[in-house]
Amino acid sequence: MSTTPTHIDDMAEAADQATKPLRADAQRNYDKLVNAARDAFREHGAQASLDDIAKRAGVGPGTLYRHFPTRDDLIDAVMREWTVQVEADSDDVVQAGLDARATLTTWFGKFVENIGIYRGAAAKVMSAMDDESSPIYRKCQVLVGANDKVLAHIDAMGELRAGVDSREVMRLVSGVASVADEAGMSLDQSIPMLDIVIQGVLRDPSAS
Repeated sequence: MSTTPTHIDDMAEAADQATKPLRADAQRNYDKLVNAARDAFREHGAQASLDDIAKRAGVGPGTLYRHFPTRDDLIDAVMREWTVQVEADSDDVVQAGLDARATLTTWFGKFVENIGIYRGAAAKVMSAMDDESSPIYRKCQVLVGANDKVLAHIDAMGELRAGVDSREVMRLVSGVASVADEAGMSLDQSIPMLDIVIQGVLRDPSAS
């Protein structure tokens, strides 16, 4: 898809506006909305009522939509802390000195557990993986980058199956997380599904 110069200018202007510091009162409202959304998403999932979130924050719907024009914009803001945790988890698992299978079990398990805090978030991540228009797209790139780091570690151990694509792996793990979310499954109950993904990621010793 081609991008017109006007569209590029619009995108640049939007990016500039997004980086401008907010006035103190606007920042307070922004923070209250994010905190209220975090609680609402934990209780009711990613489809929680936006009007209810505004009421929890003590602001009007207009204030919510000025800060977050779409639901995904709000989810993106709530998930910022999550992406920081994702990067920290990838560093921790690489440095833990575990064998290849334990490394992947720990890494995938942490992802399923953390994304499961916000009901419906796993499905949102999965759908935004290739959607550059989604505010969540950048979070997906952080996730794929963290997974690249873990898979590179597995590869350095000589345990990575040839041709494994990091983005496809994250799509599969997000699918497992989404199924677990919908079914109300615990992490322990999700491990057998994750193990199927892990078997596809690790090199088959019999093939050597």
